[in-house]
Amino acid sequence: MIRSGSPKLHRWLLAAAALLAVCQPAFAEKRVALVLGNSAYKNVPQLANPVNDSARIAATLKEAGFDVVDSRRDLPAAETRRALRDFADRARDADIAVVYYAGHGIEVDGSNYLIPVDAKLERDTDVYDEALSLDRVLIAIEPAKKLRLVILDACRDNPFAKSMKRTVASRAIGQGLAKVEPTSPNVLIAYSAKAGFTAADGDGTNSPFTSALSRHIATPGLDVRRAFGFIRDEVLKTTGNRQEPFVYGSLGGEDVPLVPAPAKAAPAVAAPAPALSAQAEARRDYELALQLGNKHALDAFLKQYPDGFYASLAKLQLDKIAAEEIRIAATEKARLAEQERARLVAEGAQKSQQSKADADARAAEQARIAAEKAKQIAQDQATAAEQKRLAAESPAAGKDKPVNLAALPPGPAPADITRSVQAELRRVGCLTGAADGDWNPASQRSLTLFNRYAGTRLDTKVASIDALDAIKLKPSRVCPLVCEHGFKADGDRCSRITCAQGSVLNDDNECEKRRANKPVAKRDTDDRPERPVRERPRPEAGAPRPQASGRASGQVVCDQAGCRSVSAGCRVEYKTFAQGGPWPSGGNVEVCR
Repeated sequence: MIRSGSPKLHRWLLAAAALLAVCQPAFAEKRVALVLGNSAYKNVPQLANPVNDSARIAATLKEAGFDVVDSRRDLPAAETRRALRDFADRARDADIAVVYYAGHGIEVDGSNYLIPVDAKLERDTDVYDEALSLDRVLIAIEPAKKLRLVILDACRDNPFAKSMKRTVASRAIGQGLAKVEPTSPNVLIAYSAKAGFTAADGDGTNSPFTSALSRHIATPGLDVRRAFGFIRDEVLKTTGNRQEPFVYGSLGGEDVPLVPAPAKAAPAVAAPAPALSAQAEARRDYELALQLGNKHALDAFLKQYPDGFYASLAKLQLDKIAAEEIRIAATEKARLAEQERARLVAEGAQKSQQSKADADARAAEQARIAAEKAKQIAQDQATAAEQKRLAAESPAAGKDKPVNLAALPPGPAPADITRSVQAELRRVGCLTGAADGDWNPASQRSLTLFNRYAGTRLDTKVASIDALDAIKLKPSRVCPLVCEHGFKADGDRCSRITCAQGSVLNDDNECEKRRANKPVAKRDTDDRPERPVRERPRPEAGAPRPQASGRASGQVVCDQAGCRSVSAGCRVEYKTFAQGGPWPSGGNVEVCR
């Protein structure tokens, strides 16, 4: 029995308190996860890897000590909604909530949707009824206190987008997923590929993104932002720079690991850890801010490091972001000005109003072009500064140099720009072919048509960013709808022309009254009634013949060559066809003796 005042009791209490203090951070946070994998699609070809991917991530999170890991596979729409509703209840008292989804996703008019296995999506409007919006997923994790994380391996090439019917020509259906900007704090949304790009499903058991995700996301003590930086680098390397994962959203300045660092009892006399130099700390923080790539992160960095080499780099990055914001605002203003000008023209407004609208549209377009040039200059300056920094740091890099997270993401590939321009040309009715990334003569002709009807002077030889922005300014159809013979333009589609009974469609695509067939006379026919032969008095033998007077007789004779006057001294005689008459039924001939 140990007395309350004994030294052994005090030592035991102190040891227990120390143990609780060390172990408390590892178990204080409640972590919950929902893992969804859709492979067995019923109305399109099945996907090989999503179910395997979801199983691997579920096992990773369970090994990492998550309190709840709800793993579901091949769910229809109703069960997916029920799973999200149940998970929202589990997230109410959680510190960290994670949703992982592998399967098909689609972007419609700038909004993202996850596609259940029973979706048909025959029309573009079906997505609102048959799919689950990304906003619905964000609502499910909203109660979590410290970190709300959504991971989407859903940027695959989507067969629904190719087969669905468009109910409105202006409704945009893009490839991959659209860029998102979370409005709630402490939210990160990770894509397996950057917005607007597709991701590989992979030739192995798992996709390249999920393979890298499972290796880094549950590293104990590793900040979740740095983990996604390592994932990005690995996927870029694995896919030959064809696929770049991307993270949207922001967190505060403290590290937020998905899995806490392992608890270790502190030694009696702990040796001080070697401190990083001020330059190394600035570099580390700058790389983190650059990886996030948003204004808030760079402002926080400058607040901590207002001067120095990395502060100058951060300011260039802020200039680039500001130039992009100005460009977006100028583009939107130009679009609205052009829309107002088109409205006034369509409504037949007064010339003064139309002139003012034309001037406003021209001014807005010039401002947009200037903003585009300023944005390009700022981007070139930031890129050049980053290249110099990397070149200056690479010779001094040792084997312990951390993986560089600050490499700027490459711009869109020419084929991606071409596909975007073709998609916009299809939206405004100037291109009927597919958006396949091949800038062929048909695509060049479509841009020429756009120039003609939109009053622009875009270079038709190449698909450029300028052309893409100019086409995006047009809110509706620009090129007139051309229909085949027998059809007429009806809004954004061709309708068959139906003529009333008794009318027919003529070559001008108009209905006209049917004409009655009239008999056509034919000259050379043997069934014509034979004319009666008129007997003419013949001169008696020995009677004197009329002498030539030197003038025409005044008679006219007609044959197959036409009609002509009878020559002087000649006469007209009637002869049958057998006697040399011009017609099968006989006729007059000229006789000169």
